[in-house]
Amino acid sequence: MTIATLLQPADMHLGVRAADKPAALAALARLAPGDPAALLSRLNAREALGSTGVGGGIAMPHARIDGLSGVRAWFIRLARPIEFAAIDGGKVDLLFLLLSPSGDDQAHLAALAALSRRLRAPGVAAALRAAAKPEAAHALLVG
Repeated sequence: MTIATLLQPADMHLGVRAADKPAALAALARLAPGDPAALLSRLNAREALGSTGVGGGIAMPHARIDGLSGVRAWFIRLARPIEFAAIDGGKVDLLFLLLSPSGDDQAHLAALAALSRRLRAPGVAAALRAAAKPEAAHALLVG
């Protein structure tokens, strides 16, 4: 699985304003097709199990969705970092929404791994924070 199969330039959103974690999750839920309220409920349920803030200012909220034909991702860079209960206690400003078909655990884990590997590469998170345009941020991820 590659990031290019998950994420398109149109799925990149820079400078999103969100005052807190609930607002950031709501912003992500509005990006995906379908019912934003239902998706937000799933995202909140997942966060109740433990934060998807993975450290380094990055969070990867995710959910499995019935009827979804494949794994999809969206990205937002917040205008200002927010508290997110991340594993390292730091604030979050880079968020990836990952949606996977229900029952396809292998594709879900492969997508999370692909994103994690790329974000651990030296300089990628800093470059995402500095990217001036969505296309530039996308190019950094598909690198």
